[in-house]
Amino acid sequence: MKATVQARLDPADRRKLAQLVRTLGWSPSRVVREGLRLLAATHPSGGSRRIAGLGKFSSGVPDLGSDKKRMKGFVR
Repeated sequence: MKATVQARLDPADRRKLAQLVRTLGWSPSRVVREGLRLLAATHPSGGSRRIAGLGKFSSGVPDLGSDKKRMKGFVR
C-alpha cells in the first residue's frame, strides 16, 4: 500500500478540514490521520459479523423449520 493518499473533498468537507486545522493547530495530514485512528477504534475488525450461537446447536431434526406438521401451532 502506498504511504500517500489523495482524496477529493467537496466544499463542505474542505471547510470542515480547514476549521479543524485552525482550531487544533494541526496539519491537514494530522487531522486525517487522527480521524482514521478514531474511525478504526470505533469499528474494530474482529472478523465477520455473525449471529451468536448460529450453527452451534442441533435439534436432530433436519427439516425443523420447513416441516408443516412440526410448525403447526406456531403460525398465526
